[in-house]
Formats: sequence, C-alpha cells, structure tokens
Amino acid sequence: MADTTGHPTDTQASSDPHPPQRTPSWRHIGPGVVVAATGVGAGDLVATLIAGSNFGYTLLWAAVVGCLVKISLAEAAGRWHLATGRTLFDGWASLGRWTGWFFGVYAVVWGFVYGAAAMSSSALPLQAMFPDVMDLEWWGVACGLVGLVFVWFNRYAVFEKVMTVLVGVMFVVTVYLAVRVTPNLPDALAGLLPVLPDEKDSVLNTLGLIGGVGGTITLAAYGYWVNAKGWTDTGWMRVMRLDNRVAYATTGVFVVAMLFVGAELLHSAHVAIASGDRGLVQLGDILEAEYGSATSTFFLIGFFATSFTSLIGVWHGVSLMFADFVARRRGASGATGEEVASGERERSWPFRAYLLWLTFPPIVLLFQGQPFRLIILYGVLGAAFLPFLALTLVWLLNSSRTPRPWRNGPLSNGMLALAALLFLVLCVKQVWDQPWSEFF
Repeated sequence: MADTTGHPTDTQASSDPHPPQRTPSWRHIGPGVVVAATGVGAGDLVATLIAGSNFGYTLLWAAVVGCLVKISLAEAAGRWHLATGRTLFDGWASLGRWTGWFFGVYAVVWGFVYGAAAMSSSALPLQAMFPDVMDLEWWGVACGLVGLVFVWFNRYAVFEKVMTVLVGVMFVVTVYLAVRVTPNLPDALAGLLPVLPDEKDSVLNTLGLIGGVGGTITLAAYGYWVNAKGWTDTGWMRVMRLDNRVAYATTGVFVVAMLFVGAELLHSAHVAIASGDRGLVQLGDILEAEYGSATSTFFLIGFFATSFTSLIGVWHGVSLMFADFVARRRGASGATGEEVASGERERSWPFRAYLLWLTFPPIVLLFQGQPFRLIILYGVLGAAFLPFLALTLVWLLNSSRTPRPWRNGPLSNGMLALAALLFLVLCVKQVWDQPWSEFF
C-alpha cells in the first residue's frame, strides 16, 4: 500500500536528521498481530456472517473498505507515537481538558459493560463444548480470572507470543471453514464491485459493516503496543507500517472468510441466525448437522480463540491507556514512548486497578443482567469513540504538535476524513436508535 502520509520515499529520507529507517522484516511483526486479534471479536464475525446470509457476496467490497479505513486510523495512531515520542493520550491532553473527561467517563462505563460481554463471549464456546461441567456464568468468571492473572504477571513480550498462537488458531479455523463451504468464486469477485443491496436501510447496513470491521478502542491502543514492542522513534516508521498492513490483511482474511460462510451456508439455505455472540453457537449447530461433530468442535475452538484474544487484548491494551491517563491526570509533564517500552506502565497501580475493574465488578452483570440505563450509555459512548479518535488524529497530525516530515499528506487526510464521516453517521444513528423515552 502506498505511503499514506504523501511524504518522501525511503531514499529521499536517507538524508533526514531523524534516526535511519530500519528495514521492514517479517521477524518484527507483532503489535499488528495483537491489534488484529483484539479487534476482531465474536460480534464482528457474527455481523459479517449475517451480512453474508442476508446479502450473499454483495457486500464483500464493504468488508474490504472497512479494513482500509481501519488501516488509516491505526497507522495514524502509530505514526503519532513514533513521530513525537509521546503517547496518544499526551496528544489528546494538549487539545484540552475535555478529552480527559471524555476518556475517563468512557473508560469507566465502557470497561464495566465490556468486561461482562467479553467474559460471556469467551464462556459460550466452552459451555457448548463442555455443557455438563458448569454453568455459562461460571465459565465467564473463569475466563475473566484467567485473563486477569495472565496479564497481571506477564509483560508485553509474552503477551504478544500468546496472542500470535491464538491468531494462528483463528486463521486456520476461518480459512478451513471458508474452503469447506466451497465458495462461489465468480460471485465473490463480483462482490468486490461497490453495489448496494436492493433492501430497505441498505446504506446504513453497509456503513455498519464497514465500521464494524476490526476494532474500536483497540485502534487507539495500537500506538501503545508499538511502544511496548520497543519501537519508540521514527526509525521504526517503515516497520510499523508493514506491521499495520499485516494486521488488517489478517483482519480482512477473517471477515471475508466468515462472509463466505454466511453466503454459502446460510444465504443459500435461507437460514437465519441470531445477532450477538449466540449466533456463533447456532452456527456451530448448523456446522455439526452439515459436516459432522469434528468440524463443529474445530469451529468452537476457533470461536474461543477469537473471543479470548479480544478479552486479554483489552485487558492489556486499554489498561495501558488507562495507566497513561492517570499519569497525565496526576501531573506528569509528558508521557513518552520510552516509559511504555520500559514496562513501567504495566507494573503501575493504575494499570492493575483497571485490570481489576475490567474483571470483578462486571461479574455482577454476568449473574444479574445488565442495567438498562447503563447499556444505553455504553452504546452511546462506544459509538462516539471512533469519531473522537478520527477527528483528534486529524487535528494532531496536521498541527505543529507533529514534526513536519510526519504530518498528514493528502491521502492520509482523505482516509481519516472518510473515517470520521463514516463513524459520525453511525454515531448519530446509534444515538437516535436508543430508547430515550424509557431512559428518563
């Protein structure tokens, strides 16, 4: 993919006073694997399955566009960290105190509800594979506690290795399923043409699929994982860009494979599945009826890998961001990438406090259900985060806060503006659809 900044090529940059550019290599790949694994959760796979079951291959192009939009957002976040040597939250703080208030409220409400959702999602395939061992709620508690212990006692290097193994499992399972259902390749290629389905609300459904491909707050966490890997200056810029593209190529494989499954297994047979994580349990039952219990079990293992990588990815990445947020609120003069790379954030009390917040309070929701008003706030704040991220990145990367060689070029500005517009439309729709009359 072309340089999204529109700045000089590698040979032209060789005389630049910045550190020499390291040669991109597959052995450096890491943060991209982590962001791909964390960003693609069970809900994303279900949304893609449903798109395939409703529209066949018609919206394949939308899944591809979704990956390109997210590439631009993650690249921009990583570029800020490397170009300035400062963290994204430090950049947000320079835009005004309102950014801190937004993130603080978002992190508390979103973390509380997401913790329960992530534990429940990880528990569903385990309960389906071992129905007589214990109830779904206790499987959820077990997943949350395992994630807590794993992230608490391990640094980024171990975390990345485990995520890489789980991504390998996800990759093998999704590609196997896509091949197993025997996709219609001519129809799939036709699905790359930007055509809208002849259905009511087809525009909003298409925008929803584009916006739902791989990641929300984890896009902002990408820069923190880049630093945690030890990449802290502009010498790593080319490496980061390769890493980011690998991340969303991997994400693209996941979503395209599941769209193939939806188009062939569900659309052709006129089979509907439920939205939400339980739709994947239904898919497991359909696979068992069509291809046998071995294929169903194999799929449930991939389902667990998908859900659990999202759990431990958020437990680690958002806790890193929260630790940075607290450091800034306590008067730190400037949060740097070197501090994240040193592992200091991972050992800090705010990091571990947020880990506990993600794990223990949400357990109450597993057993008692989710409060109605809290779910509305969760939906609104979640919908508002990506417009916030896109617009603040445009602001930061076109200002004097970013060294001139690494500011946005026309392509990057265009992609970020497209992302901001897309997510603003989806945010307005989400806010509009909330049952506000019942809230008050």
